[in-house]
This record gives sequence, C-alpha cells and structure tokens, in this order.
Amino acid sequence: MLQAIQVEIAAGFAHEDDALRLAIRKHLKLNSSTNFAYRINKKSIDARKRIPLFVYQLRVYIRETPPVQSVTYAAQNVHDAPEIHIIGAGPAGLFCALEAITLGLKPVLFERGKNVRDRRRDLAALNKHGLLNEESNYCYGEGGAGTYSDGKLYTRSTKRGDVQQVLNWFHYFGASETILYEAHPHIGTNKLPHIIEAIREQIIACGGEIHFEHKLTDIHLSFQRISEITLNGQLRVPVKQLILATGHSARDIYELLHLKGIAIESKPFALGVRIEHPQALIDSWQYHAACRPDGLPPASYSLVEQVAERGVFSFCMCPGGIIAPAATQQGQLVVNGWSPSKRNNPYANSGMVVSIDHRDYKSEDPLSGLRYQQAVEEKAFLVGGGQFVAPAQRMVDFVQKKVSSTLPSCSYGPGVSSSNLHDVLPSVVSRSLAGAFAAWQLKQQRLGRTASYYTNEAILVATESRTSSPVRIPRNKENLQHISVANLYPCAEGAGYAGGIVSAAMDGMRVAQQIATLVKTI
Repeated sequence: MLQAIQVEIAAGFAHEDDALRLAIRKHLKLNSSTNFAYRINKKSIDARKRIPLFVYQLRVYIRETPPVQSVTYAAQNVHDAPEIHIIGAGPAGLFCALEAITLGLKPVLFERGKNVRDRRRDLAALNKHGLLNEESNYCYGEGGAGTYSDGKLYTRSTKRGDVQQVLNWFHYFGASETILYEAHPHIGTNKLPHIIEAIREQIIACGGEIHFEHKLTDIHLSFQRISEITLNGQLRVPVKQLILATGHSARDIYELLHLKGIAIESKPFALGVRIEHPQALIDSWQYHAACRPDGLPPASYSLVEQVAERGVFSFCMCPGGIIAPAATQQGQLVVNGWSPSKRNNPYANSGMVVSIDHRDYKSEDPLSGLRYQQAVEEKAFLVGGGQFVAPAQRMVDFVQKKVSSTLPSCSYGPGVSSSNLHDVLPSVVSRSLAGAFAAWQLKQQRLGRTASYYTNEAILVATESRTSSPVRIPRNKENLQHISVANLYPCAEGAGYAGGIVSAAMDGMRVAQQIATLVKTI
C-alpha cells in the first residue's frame, strides 16, 4: 500500500534514516513489526519557529517494494545526423546539445573560453594577482558563468520547461541524488566542473563536437538568413541553424548583432553590491539561536523591499561562500559570489541590487542599458585603484555616508579598498539600498530579534552588476526563432529569456526541440 505523507523532524538528529523511520511509524501508527520503505519527494527547512524543523514530503510503501527508479540519458550516435551550431558552452548550450542528441541532431558547439581544467589557472591568476584573461574568466569558458559561481539549481520558471529533467540529467552526470528532492538544490563550485566534463564527454562520445577558444567574430547574412559565421576572425563555417547561448556578459555579441542590423532591444536589469556577513551572524539571525543548531546547514536568506517605487532585493545568496571577481574586460570591476558543496567558509554573501530601467538611461538606443552598466563598472575599477581591488564600505557606515576607517576581513581575493560607495554607485541605487537597509532594521527591531542583519560587521563590495542581461534579442514566442532572422535562435540569459542554471538549461532544451520539429518537416 502506498501512502503520501508529510512529516517534520527537529534539527539535530544523528541519522536521517532512523529519524525518518521513527516519524513515519508514529504518523501512520505502524507497529514495530510492519515492514515499509520510503522515498523522499521533497525536503525543506521551516525556520520560522524557535526550534527549526526539517519538513519531508514522502511516499511510503507499506508491505511492498518500491518501484525501481533510475535516471538515464537516451544517448544515440549522431555522427552523420543533421548539424546544429551552438555558440556558447554554458548550461543553455550544453543542455541544448544533450537534448539535440536525444532528438537525432548533431550539435557543434563553439566556446570562446577554455575547458574547465585549463580555466582554473586563469581564475587563480585573477584572484591572486589581479590578472584578467578576457576570454577565460568567471563568465567565459566551459560550463559558463555557473560553473564557478555556485551551482544553484532552483528556479521559479517551472512553466518554461521540464525542471525535473534538468535535475535528472545533472544527477546522471554526477550530482548527488539530494538535488532531486531538496527544496533548494545546490551542487557547489568544487563539484560542478567534474559534472560539466562528464557532459562534454557524453556529447563527444555520441558524435557531437565542442571547440574551445573559438570566438564568434562575424555573422554573414543572405536573404535574412545566416549563411556562415566567422570564428577567431578567420575560420568561416557554413550554418543552417545557429543557436546563440552566449550568456549575459558577451557584450561584443550585442555589438555585432547591432552592427549587422539584427534587431536587439534594451531591457530592465538590476545593479548594486555584494554584501558579506559572518556566516555565524546569519545563522543566529535566521535560526533564532546563539549558534547554528546541530544538523542544520549554514543559513541563507531572501530579502525584498520597495523604496520609492524601486525594487531592492537579494540575489544569488551564497551561505558559507566567497566573493569572486567576475569582470570580462580590463578596466571594469564586477563581483559575484559562490559556495563550495559543503558551504563551510566563514562568510555568507549575497547580491543586493536595485531595479534599473529606461527611467535611468533615457535613450532609445538598444545598447543604452549596457552602456549604463558598463559606466558603473568602470567607475568602480577606478575608485578601487586598479588590479581589480574593489571599493568597499561597512554597512552602517554606508547608510550614514561615512567612509569606513577600517574594513572587516573579506573573502574577496584581489582585496578591498575603503571608499564612499555613494560616489561609486548611481544615486538612485545608493539611495534605494540605504533605504532598504534602514527599513529592514526597523522590521527586525519590531520583531525583537537580537541578532541583526543591519550591522557594521557586514561589508558592501561594489559592483554586483551582472544579475541579468541589459539587452534582449527578440524572438517569436511560438518557434523561438529571431523575429527577423529565420535560422537564428537567441537562447537563455544572453538573449534575455532566462535567469540561472536551470532556467537556462530548460531554454536550451526548448530550442533544440523546436529545431528538431523544423528539421523533421523539411
């Protein structure tokens, strides 16, 4: 007999299986001789009460064996199949390729950056010495920006595709089974590169191709179709279907499309800082305890506020994480955050950003939002003093417009420089952030919380500016083709249609499905 139930378990249990079995017997009133098995559908944390709880949604099989569950990938030989060409080997490009193979298409991927193993050397040089490789960094390279920025796998975009299929494939290629049921699945930057390598090996084994250090430099149009592309300024490749999965930082692609008369448009985005607290403070604040209770993971948070008709919100929160330099061009300063799988670093960081739109850049130029974003990054680089040293300020000092006399220790590798961030950020951003911090402090005081999010133990590091693309590449809703170039498929974050690993992967899969339908009808 199958029973679907929900049980709650207080934090601190020594063994999850023993605790769950005891809770199941109690909930279903089963005696000690009744045999049963269970499967976890979903696991989450309820920290609203003084004693945090793990909440499980379970399927319980009483006196019967659960059906065999296996996660598979339907690989097939596509060496001689019709080709599709994909620009970018991030989650959108890789999952587009995986889906294409299952549909009988041969994916040919071109990635401007290096493979994950070689990419590490460039990241080390950037973190330790402030040396940026503009084609191999936290944004460019195998796996895209997500490879070295945490591996968060949760999304609200359930209507855009099959979330479970994305999670299943990540598990098939090496991620822990826990990602299949945890409410906020997370792989970790230390584990994700091995999974990306396994995906690459599968694509190649099936007959697909992946070419690293191949940068798209030109597009050749004929009768409103792309006939050829140029890579690295010299290699010309004929194409029938071209998928652009370049990510939100490939500004040269937007410039190229605009130059070629291919329609693009500006879109709202968000800009702000990365804020870092001691993880122990966030644990105390969220778990209502002097220290994190045994058995609970490092605490996370999500905050949102409206300040003078501006949305202010946390973004990409990284418990036990590290702040990383995420610039893609010299003379510009961008920060991001990531966590290892254990989330065991002493700091917690999160993007804290303000919505930006046409009110701010007041131009019909489709690249106006990009120029606005770029100008803030350049100013931050100058104020920081170069070598990707970041301007920074203590949180309370920022609200009070005081330059911090000292800065707390910080996980950001290239270093931080005490600055007045009101001189770095656009006034609408700095005012909105200061207003939101003050509003959250008032709410905490009303709730009587002893541990405070609003504290000078927290440091603000500028700038968090790549939350999403400031440009959209418009496409038809039905077939996902560009509105005027029939064989061009703008895809995922770089095209303005996704935000995060899972939603980008789903968008890549949808594009492959649309192309497969088209190829079969020709």
